[in-house]
Amino acid sequence: MMQTDVKAVHLDASGVGYAAPTRVKGYQVAPGGTAGEIQFFDNATTNSGTNRLTLHVTTNTAVIATLIPGEGVRFDNGFYVVLPTNASITVFYG
Repeated sequence: MMQTDVKAVHLDASGVGYAAPTRVKGYQVAPGGTAGEIQFFDNATTNSGTNRLTLHVTTNTAVIATLIPGEGVRFDNGFYVVLPTNASITVFYG
């Protein structure tokens, strides 16, 4: 069984979550006033490359918190998160 220390990053806008290989273990999303998609790209600098995870959010819903089963989703190059307007996210990784 692989065990790592879990870290967290909070984003209020699209941007780099972590710039090295890691696994996303879970997230907490405050959707804000705009429905849309939250996308996680396997890229440490921009929203291009392989999209490894997409979440659909609706307007002004309650905070959504999810743990990803198993060892989480592997990101070989780090991860970049694209957020809808006014959404924020805390990502747990390690």
